[in-house]
Amino acid sequence: MTTPLLILIAGPYRSGTGGDLDLIARNLERLEEAAAPIHRLGHVPMIGEWVALPILRGMDETDAGDGDVMYETAHRLLQHCDAVLRLPGDSAGADKDVEIALERGLPVYRSIAEIPAREIAAA
Repeated sequence: MTTPLLILIAGPYRSGTGGDLDLIARNLERLEEAAAPIHRLGHVPMIGEWVALPILRGMDETDAGDGDVMYETAHRLLQHCDAVLRLPGDSAGADKDVEIALERGLPVYRSIAEIPAREIAAA
């Protein structure tokens, strides 16, 4: 493959935190730890929260009451992704991301080691 993949990194964000902001921040750090290795393989890492959190900050209570913005954003984002990296840990949202990816016929990787490196075409 010579074209970089857009790879959604899916794993626990709010799950198991009981709403503790420090634990949520640590979960985001775990997701982000996968970004640089994906980039090194020649691909584009993506985390749904990178997109959803600014949306949430711009919404009022009426907007946010229409559904779970985090899940909806990930669902929309998966329409553009080429693959999913599912990190360990219980997460209904990440499980849903995998389900959607499989329905779309996208590869689901369970570790960085499974992701193929992008081949750079010779000039």
